[in-house]
Amino acid sequence: MSNFVVLPIIIPLLAGIITAFFNKNIRISRSLTKIIIIFNLVISSVLAWRVLQQGNLILETGSWPAPYGIIFVADPLSVLLVLTTNIISVACAFYAPHCLSTEKEKHYFYSFFFFLISGVSGAFLTGDLFNLFVFFEVLLMASYGLIVLGGNKVQLRESLKYVLFNLFSSVLFVTTIAFLYSVVGTVNMAQIAQRVQEVEQQGVLTTIGIVLFFVFATKAALFPLYYWMPHSYIVPNPVISALFGALLTKVGLYSILRVFSLIFVFEINLTHGFFIWIAGLSMLFGVIGALSTNNVKLIIAYNVIPAIGFMIMGIAIFNQDAMSGTIYYLIHDMIIKTALFLIAGVIAYVSGTSDLRKMSGLMHHYPFLAWILFISAFVLAGIPPFSGFIGKLLLLKGGLANEEISIVIIALISSLLILYSILKIFIRGFWGEKDVSIEHKSIKGRMAPIVFLLGFSIALGIGAEFMYPIVDSVSAYLLDPEIYIDSVLKE
Repeated sequence: MSNFVVLPIIIPLLAGIITAFFNKNIRISRSLTKIIIIFNLVISSVLAWRVLQQGNLILETGSWPAPYGIIFVADPLSVLLVLTTNIISVACAFYAPHCLSTEKEKHYFYSFFFFLISGVSGAFLTGDLFNLFVFFEVLLMASYGLIVLGGNKVQLRESLKYVLFNLFSSVLFVTTIAFLYSVVGTVNMAQIAQRVQEVEQQGVLTTIGIVLFFVFATKAALFPLYYWMPHSYIVPNPVISALFGALLTKVGLYSILRVFSLIFVFEINLTHGFFIWIAGLSMLFGVIGALSTNNVKLIIAYNVIPAIGFMIMGIAIFNQDAMSGTIYYLIHDMIIKTALFLIAGVIAYVSGTSDLRKMSGLMHHYPFLAWILFISAFVLAGIPPFSGFIGKLLLLKGGLANEEISIVIIALISSLLILYSILKIFIRGFWGEKDVSIEHKSIKGRMAPIVFLLGFSIALGIGAEFMYPIVDSVSAYLLDPEIYIDSVLKE
């Protein structure tokens, strides 16, 4: 059964290679993509069920025991995120043929798509820090291919900024890993966690931890390192924007969550106190960005930043309620952000523009789209009984338990402003008099994947009685690093 751990990485990797041979035959590429991504979702579901029911699965490649060989660890956190990744991937695979031109599909879209999924899954499942860097590079190389797909001027400009920022953070990442290795003598995360408790150079380790945080914060687009993200995420095709918004920043957030709940837990007052400020500023500046623009896609992109702020808030508070809130909100946000980016793509398609000042009365032509957007706004903002509410309630409960009143107030204000920023699209774009100049276009194929995602998101809220115990057990697991260490090192 341990071989199952690597399947969510290997299947999309092989699929990316196979679809490259059929790049000119779009019909085969589309069919293969849909079949393989559904199969990968089934495999991920089986893996998640096995881990949540029976405990961690460890794959020691080449029969080299930890910490000497390459280790993959399927634990409750990683399998939930791999499963969520594949739910998102299924929606994007079915949405892509309706929004991509045939020319873009022929330029290896499906291969890059699968390589991205493989890299993201690998980052979630790897058990050592150096391979986390390797999988970061796999997903980034795939994203480089996706962001330039189409090759217009604005894409090339934004992709240059995107590549430079990520290249800098990657160089800093591998350099920091080298420094950490020089101190603890290993890159296996379980063994690092064990050895940092024995090393006397706590000041050096704290410095390394803060540098790693800035590396991951750059990739997660936290304040003040988010400058590269919003415009870079809106220049590609909407399905690519959805993949980026749902997955790329979340891998950075996952890395912070993993490293600062497993390894760097010896100076919580210093590191996690610093995180509180970063979380609050990310919420405020992200919402300000969303409110300052009339570009539908840019509103959604800016709303990625406060969401990451909410999750960092939970890591900073570091009690069980707050950690449960972070995990719940992470899963919720991956799904609803994908849906919102796809909705933004549909709005731009039917209106011929992303500028709210140039659209009005879309509800008369597309009432179903209007109400899907309206519901999505409430899901994102955390209005009960939707999934965003459960995650935020747990975060606020954790914050109040630790008497972090300031961040709780900022979180509440940000939630209201997030709701307004999305409803602004509804009010300005869909409300108003009917625009007779708008030509009606079929959106049935585009709406089905959005409804699929929204259904999952609503189920996370309404089905909280089922989901919460799972998330609560994951947060308890993260707060006890010895469970992870013992399962990997078999002590």
